[in-house]
Amino acid sequence: MRHVIDSTGGVSGSAKGGPFHFTLNTDGRRHPKENALAICTLVVGLVAFVTGFVVSAHVIASCLGAIGFCGGLYAQYVSSTTAQRSLIIVGVVASFVGVALGIAHGGFVPRP
Repeated sequence: MRHVIDSTGGVSGSAKGGPFHFTLNTDGRRHPKENALAICTLVVGLVAFVTGFVVSAHVIASCLGAIGFCGGLYAQYVSSTTAQRSLIIVGVVASFVGVALGIAHGGFVPRP
């Protein structure tokens, strides 16, 4: 999708004249598996990040953070577009912070 820069220097819609909409398929082809991996990595990473701040949820943060980090690295390997890669990196970083906080609060094993 290309954007048209108007005379004032601002972006006005797309070259086709339609309104702007977010898409992960910026190359014009469908990538349902890669899109699902990118979105799952982002969601798992954000959940790990949020639960990493809750001390009693350290097991959830540790497990989801590790899953999101490893899954995100694989998703990055098979990704097709820059938009997918951007979401994946946000998810991988959030997963890393979540697993680090989870390990700092007690790790993978529940406390007695």
